[in-house]
Amino acid sequence: MEPAEPDVRQLFADDAVARLDRMGEQLLELEHAPGQADLLANLFREAHSLKGGAGVIGLQHVADVAHALENPLQRLRAGDLHATATLTDSMLATIDGLRSLITHGDDPPDDDRQKAIAEALVSELAAGVARDNGAGTNGNGRHAVGPPAGDAAAAQGAHAQVAATMQVAIQRLDQIDRLVGESASAYLRVGQLLAETLGTDPATIAEYREVTRLLSRLQDVTTRVRMVPISTVTPSLHRAVRDVARAGGKQVRWVVGGGETEIDRNVLEKLHDPLVHLVRNSVDHGIEAPEQRLAAGKPAQGTVRLHAAQRGSEIVISVSDDGGGIDLERVRAAGARAGLDTAAMSDAEVTDLIFRQGMSTAKQVTEISGRGVGLDVVRTNLGLVRGRVEVHSTFGQGTEFVASVPITLTIVQCLVVEASGQRLAVPLHSVLNLLPPDTDVSRAEGQAMVMHGSVAVPVVDLSPTLAMGDANHGQVVVLADALGEQALRVDALVGRRDLVVKGLGRLLPRLTAVAGAGIEPDGSVVVVVDVPGLVARARLQKAGATPDEGPPPHRPSVLIVDDALTVRELERSILERAGYAVRVAANGREALELLRREPADLVLTDVEMPLLDGLGLTETIRKSRTLAKTPVVILTSHDSEADRERGLAAGANAYIVKSGFDQQRLLSMVEQLLLAGSSS
Repeated sequence: MEPAEPDVRQLFADDAVARLDRMGEQLLELEHAPGQADLLANLFREAHSLKGGAGVIGLQHVADVAHALENPLQRLRAGDLHATATLTDSMLATIDGLRSLITHGDDPPDDDRQKAIAEALVSELAAGVARDNGAGTNGNGRHAVGPPAGDAAAAQGAHAQVAATMQVAIQRLDQIDRLVGESASAYLRVGQLLAETLGTDPATIAEYREVTRLLSRLQDVTTRVRMVPISTVTPSLHRAVRDVARAGGKQVRWVVGGGETEIDRNVLEKLHDPLVHLVRNSVDHGIEAPEQRLAAGKPAQGTVRLHAAQRGSEIVISVSDDGGGIDLERVRAAGARAGLDTAAMSDAEVTDLIFRQGMSTAKQVTEISGRGVGLDVVRTNLGLVRGRVEVHSTFGQGTEFVASVPITLTIVQCLVVEASGQRLAVPLHSVLNLLPPDTDVSRAEGQAMVMHGSVAVPVVDLSPTLAMGDANHGQVVVLADALGEQALRVDALVGRRDLVVKGLGRLLPRLTAVAGAGIEPDGSVVVVVDVPGLVARARLQKAGATPDEGPPPHRPSVLIVDDALTVRELERSILERAGYAVRVAANGREALELLRREPADLVLTDVEMPLLDGLGLTETIRKSRTLAKTPVVILTSHDSEADRERGLAAGANAYIVKSGFDQQRLLSMVEQLLLAGSSS
């Protein structure tokens, strides 16, 4: 039979993956409920349907493997085999192989390659069944993971919904979503123009409000189309729990609550890997071996729970275990070995070190742990979706990780603030409270503090933290942070906005403290703050430290001068990753002040800036007795030959146009100028 057309194969693949996911979850249930007729009937029916569908569209090798799966399932139904952990391992491995064969197949299919893979899967399954034949009901069952609690039915329904969602043309959905968002932004601007030209005409206002209401409903509908339940990912998490428990000889019960809670598909995709890390960590580091649990007065079987719930505009997901908890003394010792002053840290700060890159308290290196990889990835990946994670632990009793993420990334409720004349947006899901302008800000041990209820909260000024200017004097915003609370002082509050947040694009790396950008009603662009990144930067600035291992003996220093926050952050990110020590200034006057305090090895400046532009800055540097030999690179949008000549005449060593910006070219130019300067 000739293979089916690509679109038909894609429809089959979507349906087949959903079936395989259901089969995997049902096998895990069967492991702890052997002989359950309904489960066995469902499993056999799924395998049979998969075989039939593959045969119809000409994927005979897939059909052969599905047929091979029917054999042990039929024997389980007849009572000739028992559902042991070993048999489950073999069947799960076959399901994994089938999934890979279906989703990673060649287009057009490579018949010989697929035949070889299919034959290997059938052979391995037969060998696994033969090994297990006659092993009895015990087998290796003492290592098995317990049955799922509460959400098995929800998970099965979720898989069907996800399969249906996958069949929607995702690119078209994203395009619709983007157009709706841009329409909303445009309509807000139209409303502002109407108000300016027509004033408060009742009929016009009524019509505008009606269109606004309809547009809002359209936004709600397009947002809901993107939503999927959390239970979409719980089967794969259950599988991860089982596999780690089996490898470690542990008995673990898996419990899910709130699986019906819905979240944006894009957010959930990015959340999947962090959740896998967390559940694996709970089993590997949290749950003790059965004999240790019994000696501690606990049941031999431990429990790992996942619970999801909506709180305002956020989804809060907790992963908890009833294991041994975090040994703070071992974490302190590991931190001290990494060169940190852990003796001066609070318990909360020590606990937070487990998210530090390279940090591991494992006594031995295994395939699962001990390499210092895992929890730092959790925090990093959550930051990509403007989320945060915190941990609570009681030694000897267990640990809970709590991840908070926005429900959707398309339209974000924000608080727009003003600092040093620039507007920035803070996602509302990170805002706990707004304190009155006359709130007393005191100092303790050099740190500004404010009382929020009965808690003393550290205060940072937004402008200097983002290198936008001097300290702010205005409203205090209390933010949620993984280590508790953090207060942010700004010059003024502008108001609440529903912003269509755009990423900074593939050409830009992820910028610390910047989540993206949105469009204001007047058409202006507003930078959206990444709260976890902002708080982390504030702490590093306060400590006068760099992350991880600290600075090398000497790093060439670069001063970046640009009035655009996003450009400053882009350039800072590129140069810091290349190993340079970077300072930033928002205009030429501020740059000169920084240079008088501490010279730089190189200056990278824009041209158009308030107070003192880049040409004036360059001329002033060349006239200075102490700064005259400092290399200056102009990076600007002015691209005419006359502009270039003016820049070089002012004393610039190099002139780069932003429209032709290339990271490697910039780094090469900086390196050449610094080498030339050091040899002169």
